[in-house]
Parts: sequence; C-alpha cells; structure tokens
Amino acid sequence: MIVDTNIYQPAILLIGPTGVGKTPLGEYAEGHGYKGRRCSHFDFGAALRAVDVSGKPVGALSEGDVAFIHRVLTDGALLENETFYIAEELLRAHISQAKVTSEAPVLLNGLPRHVDQARAVDAIVRVEQVLHLRATPDVVYQRIGQNSGGDRSARTDDAPEAIARKLAIFERRTRPLVEHYRTRGVPIAEVDINVHTTPEDIWTVFQ
Repeated sequence: MIVDTNIYQPAILLIGPTGVGKTPLGEYAEGHGYKGRRCSHFDFGAALRAVDVSGKPVGALSEGDVAFIHRVLTDGALLENETFYIAEELLRAHISQAKVTSEAPVLLNGLPRHVDQARAVDAIVRVEQVLHLRATPDVVYQRIGQNSGGDRSARTDDAPEAIARKLAIFERRTRPLVEHYRTRGVPIAEVDINVHTTPEDIWTVFQ
C-alpha cells in the first residue's frame, strides 16, 4: 500500500559499481549531514544481507521471501518488477525506523538498480540529486583487494568471478540510471574514484 506522504521524502541516489565505497560514504554522510541537513543512509545490500543472516522476515515479508533474498545474494541477481515489493518493504521499514523528516534526505545506496525500479521508487521517495561514483574495473579490483573502504572484511561475495558478474550487471542495468535521471532534470554530480579515495574526499567535493 502506497502512503502518499512518503512521496515527498527527499532522497539522494548513490550510483557506482561495487567496491567504489558507497557504504562508507553513506555512513560518513549520515554522521556529517548534507548541506546542513541530517541524512539517513539506506544501504539496500546491507539490508538484504541482514535479513539473510537473521533468517527472519521484515515487516510484511514472508519466509519464502527470506529464501528468495538468499538466492539473490548467492546468484548476484537483481530484483525484478514482480519481486520489487521486497525492496519496497525494506525501504519503508528503514524510513519508519530512522524516523526521518521531510527535511532529511535518505541516501539511497543500491536501490534503485535499474530503470523499472526507479519508477517504482518514485512512489516512496523523490530523488532530488544523483551522485555518480565512477571507477575503472582495475580500480574496483584494487579497492576490493585492498579493502580501501574498510567495509569488505565480512563480505562473502568478493570472489573475482562475482566481482566480474556484478560489474557486467552494473554496466548493463544500473549505469543507464544516470541518463534516466538526467533526462528528468535531476542534478547529476560525478566524482572519479581512485584506489585511495576516501568518503571525506567524495563528500567534500559533493557538498
């Protein structure tokens, strides 16, 4: 069920391939705010992994949904239209638990991941800014190998073949979101990431 008031919840979308530091950036932003406003970081991948680890449904999700989330994480697949309700439930739960106000943007990290999801997300939040983190595959592999962001130690999906699969999916399905939002008039900020780029480096440029 769509709650109309949620449509006015502002959001900043972080777009970038795996390993560029979206999660450390989201955590940094949540602690430092955005242009004087408090931020709330919604890490979709972390939300999925939390459900998988606990094995317990969130909100209106079922045990079958929990099993499906495990398959998504194992296979590196994306949620499609018929299963987007899972992402919707997790995002709504985050907004409710974070007690964010209409002045506090939600940083969307990992959601939406393709254009169809972007249209569905429009019913929950209003994306007012896109931050596109750009990196070459070589930089991605180096950052993950060196754990440049400090957030990979507990990850079990960083094998080279898994990284290659996620990079391919990003190029085919997720990168087109940049042009999708650009054509809608949403401001796009682009930052080139290297092996040693820190969250503070990115956030300073973005602000």
